Amino acid sequence: MKKILILFAHPAYQKSRVNKVLIKGLQDIEGVTFRDLYQVYPEMDIEVKDEQKLVEEHDIIVFHHPFYWYSSPAILKEWQDLVLTHGWAYGSQGNSLKDKLFLQVMTTGAGQETYCQQGHNKMTIRQLLAPFEQTANLCQMRYLPPMIIPGTYAITKEEVMKHKENYKNLLLGLRDEKINLDDLVNKQYFNEYFK
Repeated sequence: MKKILILFAHPAYQKSRVNKVLIKGLQDIEGVTFRDLYQVYPEMDIEVKDEQKLVEEHDIIVFHHPFYWYSSPAILKEWQDLVLTHGWAYGSQGNSLKDKLFLQVMTTGAGQETYCQQGHNKMTIRQLLAPFEQTANLCQMRYLPPMIIPGTYAITKEEVMKHKENYKNLLLGLRDEKINLDDLVNKQYFNEYFK
């Protein structure tokens, strides 16, 4: 059984009706460690050694966050800047993350149709996530296609529950190695796996 570390970052969690549903019960799944970074570090004073130890103990690292300004909330950037140190995460001696899986689970306010060359944002979400993918590559991790929950401003309760079910199935499938990772190579988003 693979161990999964979910690093959750939402600076306005109390206002998020979708993420409240998505994360409910995740900490009860065997093999999953759920960590709300804003709760653990309200002053953003990240304990690097504690975070590195946690990462070392897990096989799959998940960044779960809203898609803010084409990126992640500030604490995830701070986490990367401090935790992913030379000689630990990358560099000639930095092999601590080698062969671990990296996944992003993200909510977007706008619908997915706005994220394309013809759409309002002129780029796909995958194009905008290139820095995360390259970070995973540099750290010798395997970057998985992100799971996107789009259009959260207009999404129905039924749609939210379907995404919650897919998210749980994704975690269980990765944990139990029931998802063939080679099937994901040509997928832009993990969502396509569930169709």
